[in-house]
Amino acid sequence: MSLENTFKEFQAVAYNPKKCLNEYKAAGKKVIGVLPYYAPEELVYAAGMVPMGMWGSNNKNIGLAKEYCATFYCTIAQLALEMLLDGTMDQLDGIITPTICDTLRPMSQNFRVAMAKLHKMPTIFLAHPQYRRPAFGLQFTVDQYNNVRHELEAICGHEIGEEAIRDAIKVYNKYRQARREFVKLAGEHPEAVSAVNRSAVLKAGYFMEKPAYTEKLEALNKELAALPASDWNGVKIVTSGIICDNPVLLKILDDNNIAIATDDVAHESRCIRVDADETGDPMMALAKQFADEDYDVLLYDEASNQNRRGEFVANLVKESGAKGLVLFMQQFCDPEEMEYPYLKKALDAAQIPHIKLGIDQQMRDFGQAATALQAFADVLSL
Repeated sequence: MSLENTFKEFQAVAYNPKKCLNEYKAAGKKVIGVLPYYAPEELVYAAGMVPMGMWGSNNKNIGLAKEYCATFYCTIAQLALEMLLDGTMDQLDGIITPTICDTLRPMSQNFRVAMAKLHKMPTIFLAHPQYRRPAFGLQFTVDQYNNVRHELEAICGHEIGEEAIRDAIKVYNKYRQARREFVKLAGEHPEAVSAVNRSAVLKAGYFMEKPAYTEKLEALNKELAALPASDWNGVKIVTSGIICDNPVLLKILDDNNIAIATDDVAHESRCIRVDADETGDPMMALAKQFADEDYDVLLYDEASNQNRRGEFVANLVKESGAKGLVLFMQQFCDPEEMEYPYLKKALDAAQIPHIKLGIDQQMRDFGQAATALQAFADVLSL
């Protein structure tokens, strides 16, 4: 199969999640919606159900969700609720609402109240610890994950055994490894992988069943690895932010010969950096996996005064061979807005050019972004 056809298949999934949901339900499968991020999807898989990522929508406007949300909540969370209220996601059998950020903490209760009021699906609350690495933090994570496990058992109708969880961890480790390899190969072959196609491949992973997705991605990786060395004549950048999956926005990068060398995006690489131990107590393995996550603006850092994350991002740019960084900042994302001065400090110290673009998922006009990116590309090409 040609690369073009392969990318079209990934796009068909990435841009039509409701079609995937309908197909799962027609096949008699139960599906659990999973909001961002660091949720233990392995438990959903171990239960024999399908986890489906819910990262908002680029094709909807906020209407019904205004009844439950403050106007300053980020559009990712608001549009996830909008799809639950307007019937788009009615076939879900439940949702998991992590509380990893300042919006999702109160918003989790909005989801619960809305779903109870409309007699829809159960809402599974997930609280992560701030101190995730000490023994008490690990135990708190295990306890929270066990709460999720028990509520999933009520939905699927059977116990989720430890061996099933270990098997799920193996499936997800393989999935993460394939995604990391794709990110690397896409950065090495921008002539073959456009920014639009790169995003579609990664986004499809939130909607496909993991074994099928991994098999398809490994086949794509094999094709990319066999390509001759790239003769790319454009500029390479690193992207950062919570999410940047709008194909209209990403096409601006392609139109200006801007390639993504790698990323520091929550929706893409931040969630796949760490694998879980495939031996021992699987619940503790999942807790340790979360504890080992690092360099994320949403995670507490005991050494934050050293600006470790800012330096990590700066090193990511240098090691990738990129010439600059584009920060896609979600409007009303307090953690990212508060972090920006420190990120800028690290980038400036490393003499790495960057631009910050404010975005949200209700944007339809990207004229200003196009002008900014074109000018940035011109600067980098010099």
